[in-house]
Amino acid sequence: MIKLQKLTKYYKKHARGILGVSLEIKPGEIFGFIGPNGAGKSTTVRTLLNLIFPTSGSAEIDGLDIVSESIEIRKMVGYIPSEVNFYGEMAVKDFVEYACSFHGEIDRPYMAMLVDKLELDLNRKIEDLSFGNKKKVAIVAALATHPKILILDEPTSGLDPLMQNLFFQFLEAEKKNGTTIFFSSHNLSEVQRICDRVGIIKEGELIKVETVDDIMKTRAKTVKIKTQDGFEPTDEMLKIEKINGFISFVYTGEIKNLVQLLASLTIEDVSITEPSLEEIFMHYYEREATR
Repeated sequence: MIKLQKLTKYYKKHARGILGVSLEIKPGEIFGFIGPNGAGKSTTVRTLLNLIFPTSGSAEIDGLDIVSESIEIRKMVGYIPSEVNFYGEMAVKDFVEYACSFHGEIDRPYMAMLVDKLELDLNRKIEDLSFGNKKKVAIVAALATHPKILILDEPTSGLDPLMQNLFFQFLEAEKKNGTTIFFSSHNLSEVQRICDRVGIIKEGELIKVETVDDIMKTRAKTVKIKTQDGFEPTDEMLKIEKINGFISFVYTGEIKNLVQLLASLTIEDVSITEPSLEEIFMHYYEREATR
């Protein structure tokens, strides 16, 4: 449904946005596109939508070229941008009607349900809304016509946890209807929750594509222990630090080995938490460098 072939975008002469990104997204799939801020996620999304022009390479959406057939592509795509900038003087209802007019017929009962669940006031002006409520407007405008494809760039930013949970429910319902979803995020837990596969981008280059199950199997843990025993680092430990009597490290091996290690020590205190996204990337980057 979405195919990128060595898609490249340079800003000016030397500022790289993305470099040689090749990727295929299957019909009906929720594909997570993940990386830290500045990795090239938004550049990829904006290039796909022909909001910016590629420097080289090509891409297709549903068999249509992103440059020469961009108008037809936009008719079938629901888009939620990371930064929401709408016409401030328009009422929410008028803007949603206007935005949806480019994409097809509005499913009005469905739109009413979205508005009710998201607690959105249709009569308020866009300029009077908070960032989170503007994001809700974007969600309604993107989903109300049941688009064939959804392209989402950091769609949950600005939403509180309850609204994020509702949004994921909406996406799961859209997937059941056969919608293909491209979900860009810097939040690994979001991607793990709803995506079938995940692509990891670093400094404009796609370094890994895996299923969510594979991500979970190889996922690291952040461990922090306090012990008076001698501590011997292993190859499964990254980013080892000793601060205020505590030893912390990112553990990338099998959990059973970690449990055996901890059981062999006299532990005064211990915590095992989910690592930061940067630590997850460090794990993947180091594995790729080793290979």
